Amino acid sequence: MDRLSSPLADIRDHYQVVVVGSGYGGAILASRLARAGQSVCILERGRELHPGEYPETQAEILAQAQLNLPDARLGARTGLFDLHINRQLDVLVGCGLGGTSLINAGVALRPEPRVFDDPLWPEGLRADLSTVLEEGYKRATEMLQPVPYPPDFPSLDKLNALSKAAGALRLSFSRPPVAVAFADGPNMVGIEQQACRLCGDCATGCNYSAKNTLLMNYLPDAKAHGAEMFTGLEVREIRRSGHGWIIHFQAIDAGLEALESPKLLVSAGIVILAAGTLGSTEILLRSKAGGLPLSDRLGHRFSANGDLQAFAYNSAEPVNGVGYGHRDPSRGEPVGPCISGMIDRRFQPDLARGVAIQEGAVPGGLAALLPSILASTASAAGDATYAGVADLVRRKSRELESLLGGPRHGAVRNTLTLLAMAHDDAAGRLTLEGDRIRVHWPGAARQPAYERAAAYLKQIAVSLGATYVPNPIWTGLTDHNLLTVHPLGGCVMADDAAQGVVNHKGQVFSSTAGDAVYEGLYVCDGSIIPRPLGINPLLTISALAERCAALIARDYDWPLDYRLRAPEAANSGHRCDRLQPAPSSARPLGIQFTESFRGHFSTTCAQDYEAAAAQGEREHSPFELTITVRCEDLERMLSQPDHEARFAGKASAPALSRQPLAVTQGKFNLLMADPDSVGGRLIRYRGRLTSEEGATFFFDAFKRLRAGSLRDAWRDSTTVYLTVSDAPEASAPSTAPAPVRGRGILHASADDFERQLTTLEILNAASSRERLQAMARFGEFLAGAWFETYG
Repeated sequence: MDRLSSPLADIRDHYQVVVVGSGYGGAILASRLARAGQSVCILERGRELHPGEYPETQAEILAQAQLNLPDARLGARTGLFDLHINRQLDVLVGCGLGGTSLINAGVALRPEPRVFDDPLWPEGLRADLSTVLEEGYKRATEMLQPVPYPPDFPSLDKLNALSKAAGALRLSFSRPPVAVAFADGPNMVGIEQQACRLCGDCATGCNYSAKNTLLMNYLPDAKAHGAEMFTGLEVREIRRSGHGWIIHFQAIDAGLEALESPKLLVSAGIVILAAGTLGSTEILLRSKAGGLPLSDRLGHRFSANGDLQAFAYNSAEPVNGVGYGHRDPSRGEPVGPCISGMIDRRFQPDLARGVAIQEGAVPGGLAALLPSILASTASAAGDATYAGVADLVRRKSRELESLLGGPRHGAVRNTLTLLAMAHDDAAGRLTLEGDRIRVHWPGAARQPAYERAAAYLKQIAVSLGATYVPNPIWTGLTDHNLLTVHPLGGCVMADDAAQGVVNHKGQVFSSTAGDAVYEGLYVCDGSIIPRPLGINPLLTISALAERCAALIARDYDWPLDYRLRAPEAANSGHRCDRLQPAPSSARPLGIQFTESFRGHFSTTCAQDYEAAAAQGEREHSPFELTITVRCEDLERMLSQPDHEARFAGKASAPALSRQPLAVTQGKFNLLMADPDSVGGRLIRYRGRLTSEEGATFFFDAFKRLRAGSLRDAWRDSTTVYLTVSDAPEASAPSTAPAPVRGRGILHASADDFERQLTTLEILNAASSRERLQAMARFGEFLAGAWFETYG
């Protein structure tokens, strides 16, 4: 399917609606408000990955991992797997266009109705349960299309093993609806999908277009209705500006971070924080520290949704619960979707005692680690009951078979992954430490909810003749650390600011008490849920987002059209067969790099560059400019006479604004012919400057490479002549007919140039060789132009 995100250079300086994050909350709000006719922008921290691009090997998974440790941060900040390691509880979330939908199991179930009887939910929401929220559930189900694993599909050993355990224990068993396609064809918004290949790798990204991630429904729907999406951008904080908002963000996937550039900014009438439980809370905590009045309950009532993981290790039953990774799934036994069966122990007399249990699949890229990890954990912390010496011998034999033959043999082949959800006390706390979100929850794992869930999982293991092995990180060796993949809370909804952070609509309270809210500031993701749900939360988060969109449209009197296009009319996808994937090189090779310049600028002496720069220095009027140039088609850029690319970035010019200025709509020309100099060339930069106060300026800058001595090359290639005007027609280097606001001269230092080289990146290269060839092609062009000019 076509790419949904746009280059940073295309970002505008203002949108009616800016959505931060692209998970269930963000994608749904973007889709619905774009359908309401509003200008919508999505800012997403992660990258855009499509089927065929998700990691399949251990090395690829590690390359896509980012670790937030108590005292350090490792890995790329755009990595798909965002793991937060804390002292009592660890959190794994997805990072990419589509959020955690890219790596979850896609189970779409409602919580028990009694969950909403809790007075922690605001009265306004509870009044809407049978109306607006119910409609939200229906609309989300219509778009996500969850269905149970079909009875006419191949039998799955892991599903059968859980069913057998349920029968032995006389527990309720079912096949939960999962957001996976089990038939080829276009979906509700016209995106072509394939039937599930049963590879078992849902948790590392579906490479077959079968999983109904947000990239398959809400996000392309938002794009079709005009929403603009930008990836590799980390929102830092938000600030009030008149009747609107300023969103400060940093480009973390485009070289700007390497140069420690100041934050970029975009303005909006409405901001919707949907960066997930950790992300939205972190942004508001940082904004509060920056002076935005907010509720003191910010960061409170964090819940792990009672998540607990364990293994029924080395059972007497075949399980086949390890994904195929890079291997062809059609050549082996089917694993199936990550989750396809459930034992339902909810609906107890006491809501808090309810537990839901599901089986899972370990992604194939992690398979090689399993034999040794499970064997050692079973030895150190496992709980086994043997049916005599013969049973012990058989188990040890299977264990040795796995250690020698690999994870698809012996003990690991007969290991059932178990996932439980319960009702914890939601007493966790999110704080900002060292500018990063941290989780504090002393004694979290010793709650009765986890003891009950562990007891059920142990019973299942015993019924299968297996060793009960707790999650390797949930043992006495790690002080019983928990791992959650369903974090909730932190910006919880309530009736007033003394109890929560947002009201029942998701509007953010504007003080520490009362029910007054900010106009145009919303939170809509898992962070607003004030208690555990006891079941997979994606469908409830989606229903709340649908409800939020409907209420926003109603409050602003925006007509919201829910009609879906006919699949033939909306189809922008194509069949994706992972066995014959389209390589990255099917897209043109591109290039990006970052430049930084500093100098002086004057608004009082604007007729001559040198005089203006000297006057600016006397006036202590600096000008700094940092931009990232990006071209999606390198060969096309090099072959065209104007050698054009795009750029975006940030400027600092106290003579124009006390606050930094956003650089948008940038046009870059590389070594084009200089019309005013025989044999000379220009490197030209034109763009728009927007201040936080809303003032707009336009700049036209150039480097002039004059034919002559090679000794002049360094000076020419690091000196920028700058003109700022009130209209975009001002031209340089010729005389400018439009009113000129000021002029100056900027320079790149040797250190700036050295850092620029480190940001040079070839886009869409399928291999190191292709990357080097493209780099050589670019270098050849530069060298040829420099030789022609100075040779």
